[in-house]
Amino acid sequence: MHETCLWHGVVPAITTPFDAAGGVDHEFLARHANWLVEAGCTGIVPLGSLGEGATLAFDEKLAIVRTLVATLGTRAPVIAGIAALSTAEAVRLARECERLGARGLMVLPPYVYSSDWREMGAHLRAVIAATALPVLLYNNPLAYRTDFTPEQVAELASEFPQVAAIKESSGDLRRLAALRALIGDRLQLMVGIDDALVEGVAMGACGWIAGVVNAFPAESVRLFELARTGGSAAAMDLYAWLLPLLRMDTVPKFVQLIKLMQERVGQGSARVRAPRLELDAAERAAALRVIDAAIATRPPR
Repeated sequence: MHETCLWHGVVPAITTPFDAAGGVDHEFLARHANWLVEAGCTGIVPLGSLGEGATLAFDEKLAIVRTLVATLGTRAPVIAGIAALSTAEAVRLARECERLGARGLMVLPPYVYSSDWREMGAHLRAVIAATALPVLLYNNPLAYRTDFTPEQVAELASEFPQVAAIKESSGDLRRLAALRALIGDRLQLMVGIDDALVEGVAMGACGWIAGVVNAFPAESVRLFELARTGGSAAAMDLYAWLLPLLRMDTVPKFVQLIKLMQERVGQGSARVRAPRLELDAAERAAALRVIDAAIATRPPR
């Protein structure tokens, strides 16, 4: 089952907003998703790393998917992030997200346990086989200590027709060329690291699972389109302006930093869920120097 339309353009890995009591703020979640899609984003990915998925209870995850599906309807697909401590829970989550109307799945390795390919392959196969939804594999060895090699990705793609795309976040752009050499255009390639966007598009990526877009959607969509249609030369001025922000997507406190950006532009709050804590005074001041400088020099729309 291939739905190429799911795997193109700028697709925010949407943050999870929390209210003052620490619960999920569904009213703002809906408003935020609408704002992103109205700015030109082509889909929404909830429950990922940026969405603080590891801190969300199972029922909270389902409620988030339910809110986003109801909010977006047919305007943009909801592609649910699937990760859990156990394979059984990941399988159950995948099935429930399909039932709730998600149109695709972004499948992550399990939390905490990092293992060899025999075990990891078994986990992925169980999740992929659990639904008929198209699947985006998520390779992020820096975060999850599990690296899907191009050969392993090719193995899954040959076994499961619904494996349709890969979010490549290893930081090694040679992976995109290696995948093309192994399987041609069998999979849609998605950039998964914000500060590799222009380079990834040059290597054939057709979409971007993005982070900073949560605060700067118009500029992110414009950057992607410039890179796609005009190459690096056309994108470079905007890329140079946005890069100090995009680099905040690749550090351990990326969730806190991107939520602070949202707060600064009036689109959310900096609240995070423990074990994350909001930035301390020195960290916040340093981040705001970068964020406020970008806002002050924001290109005209």
